[in-house]
Amino acid sequence: MTRRITNHKILGSFEVDLVTFYWNGLELHGHRGESLTAALLANDIRTLRLHEKDGSPRGLYCNIGHCSECRVTIDGKKNQRACLNTVKEGMKIESQSMLPNLTEGGRNDA
Repeated sequence: MTRRITNHKILGSFEVDLVTFYWNGLELHGHRGESLTAALLANDIRTLRLHEKDGSPRGLYCNIGHCSECRVTIDGKKNQRACLNTVKEGMKIESQSMLPNLTEGGRNDA
């Protein structure tokens, strides 16, 4: 089910190029070029990661790349901000719950 507005009384209706992407293995659809957060929200995905200490759900907060609450793994690359990345065909996105390893330049895979 989508939460998208597909017909607006002022803006009218419009055609979009749909792409398939994957969230934790679940096949979803989004509009080519929109932010991952917009595509995930439209597909009813609200929790993007879990808090590192208490496991509480975290999701979209600022939507401009400053807060890092929307950190996800994109095609194997950890700690990417979903709000700053656009959805692409076949993209694989995974939630995460680890902090970056700051002694290794912020990489968890080091």
